Amino acid sequence: MDKPWKISRGQIAASELDVEKASAINTLLIRPVGVLPAKPGDPVLPFAVGLFNELRALLKPDAGVTTLRRATAAYVHCRRYYFASAQPDSMRHNLDGEPVEPLSEEDRLVAQKRFLSLKQSAAKTETPEKEAPVPPPLLSKSEQIRAALLGKRNTANRAG
Repeated sequence: MDKPWKISRGQIAASELDVEKASAINTLLIRPVGVLPAKPGDPVLPFAVGLFNELRALLKPDAGVTTLRRATAAYVHCRRYYFASAQPDSMRHNLDGEPVEPLSEEDRLVAQKRFLSLKQSAAKTETPEKEAPVPPPLLSKSEQIRAALLGKRNTANRAG
């Protein structure tokens, strides 16, 4: 997998979880930013290089930079963000959600590898349904006695 994908899946739609992560970022800012999805189905847009510094400038006075950094990292290190970044026609976007430049082939390849790695990890952690254990067959009273007697006979034969 040394070559970036050639076929585009188009815009990658945000999931409910992506919107929750985006909302966590927006609550730390003095105003919402257009680069983040507002509702499920909105496109996941790769960030322009240096966008974090622009986000930091919009930080509410009572919010910490470390909190913003963690919230942003949670958003950009998820599967759909990497998937959106790996597309052949993927573009980087400014705060308002406007495209500013295409992602480099190298950045797309890194995103592709990380997406596939996260996809494999998710597949491994999904636990298959466990089958209910089959209970041992119920023995009648006479079968239980016969089994007990045969068990004693076999142990007596081994001892003698």
